[in-house]
Amino acid sequence: MTSNTSTQYFSERQAWLAVLARASRIELEAKLELANESLLTLQRVRPAEVGMLMLRGRVGGTGNPFNLGEASVVRCAVRLGNGPLGVAYALGRDKRRAELAAVFDALLQDPQHHDDLQSKLIEPLATAQSQARDQLQGEVVTSKVEFFTLVRGDA
Repeated sequence: MTSNTSTQYFSERQAWLAVLARASRIELEAKLELANESLLTLQRVRPAEVGMLMLRGRVGGTGNPFNLGEASVVRCAVRLGNGPLGVAYALGRDKRRAELAAVFDALLQDPQHHDDLQSKLIEPLATAQSQARDQLQGEVVTSKVEFFTLVRGDA
């Protein structure tokens, strides 16, 4: 793999991992039939486990960083047969959700399943997530308040 090809692959994988991480358990289980034959050879390299991570923020988005708080996170790693290693991290405590995301990550790395899963799983989920984000932003904009200051003259 050349540097450009590997960079493109990693950015593509990063995109589908982000979609899988934001997907709900119900959405992932609804598409489980796409992976059923591969689940027979499932090896849990790192069974789903719950942990904590520190959320960091920045004042104004660019200022000094500060610790915002902690969040629960689940991580999981699976291998389908002798195929690629699928990994997943998901906010919350739902172990099944992280395991499903890891399975789909492993399948997406397999050229035999990649195109089918990309069109039947990742693209619809990405579209639904984008629409939900746009709707939420639209609702937030309607409640936006513009503050301004009037300058008093020397009267």
